[in-house]
Amino acid sequence: MLLAVVLLYVGAVLGVNGIWLVGQARAAEDVERVPAHAGTGAGESAEVPASVGGRGAEPAAARRERSPVLIQNREVAVLNIFTGFVGVVIALIFLVQGAVGNNLASVRSGGFILLFAFTYLWVAFNQYLDAGGRAFGWYCLFVAITAIPAGIYTLQNANGNIALIWLGINWFLWAILWGLFWALLALELPIARLTGWLAIVEGIATAWALGFAVLIGVFSF
Repeated sequence: MLLAVVLLYVGAVLGVNGIWLVGQARAAEDVERVPAHAGTGAGESAEVPASVGGRGAEPAAARRERSPVLIQNREVAVLNIFTGFVGVVIALIFLVQGAVGNNLASVRSGGFILLFAFTYLWVAFNQYLDAGGRAFGWYCLFVAITAIPAGIYTLQNANGNIALIWLGINWFLWAILWGLFWALLALELPIARLTGWLAIVEGIATAWALGFAVLIGVFSF
């Protein structure tokens, strides 16, 4: 049940982070268009996109501020801190239970949860500090690599349990997403919009939906 709570919040806030990333990518694209049209003559105003101040259009900065997908960094950071804190607390519960009862399964659950918790806390601190995120990108690569054998192990030990099969498939999907974050932040590839949309889809389809289904008793681990 505790794992379901983590998944519920991880999924919901992952979706919000995806919306934030899409908004940041859109804002960056708008800013990049401005110099290309600077100094455009009156006769050329028809070629200027409305988003960057064509004739009769609102200024690009005002349009960006009004966009529902443009979320401030510190707003998202609050959600990330809360989700990371929930993950740390539940991970510690599993780790203590595993240490006291010599239960490897509990320790394993705690360790896996900390991968997510640390991800959210790191993103939150980066958003507050306005850090570049390259180190976080390399962290994402190692998590992506870790997620692949984690998925294989989960599927091999699912024994027909639908929730565990779903969770095992999710590990592979999360590996792809973490890999994209590595490419975006460490390699600085222009894939922010793609990464954001995938974060939204995976946040809903993997973590949030599975956590909610377990909490209402449709499935169980």
